[in-house]
Amino acid sequence: MGSAGGAALRLPLERAEFRRIVREAVAELPPGLLARVDNVEIVVERRPTAMDRKIAGIGPRSLLLGLYHGVPLTARGEGYNLVLPDKISIYQESIEAICETDDEMREQIRKTVLHELGHYFGIDDDRLHELGMG
Repeated sequence: MGSAGGAALRLPLERAEFRRIVREAVAELPPGLLARVDNVEIVVERRPTAMDRKIAGIGPRSLLLGLYHGVPLTARGEGYNLVLPDKISIYQESIEAICETDDEMREQIRKTVLHELGHYFGIDDDRLHELGMG
């Protein structure tokens, strides 16, 4: 698994290992925050699709680390019920491309999950950047 002292990773990681790191990062988020999250699935995907990039408003050369798919809490009305879970995609290849150590990867995954949860709570990218979660 991880290396002591932030030593270099053996990239790319096996999918199961990357998923385990994502689960650990989610488990380490503040309990008060996690208690407010309902009906959201966090999944690991190799890379964003063309549609994911279109939804995010970025081109093919831009790096997309994660994406929130769903209806933010602030946009849900009375008729919002009986829906599939929202989804947060974490893109393994994108995160591996910018991380060199185990510690960097864990921190980037944590930041990416927090950023996408911000969208779940209705916070836009500009505000997330102001909050240091860009």
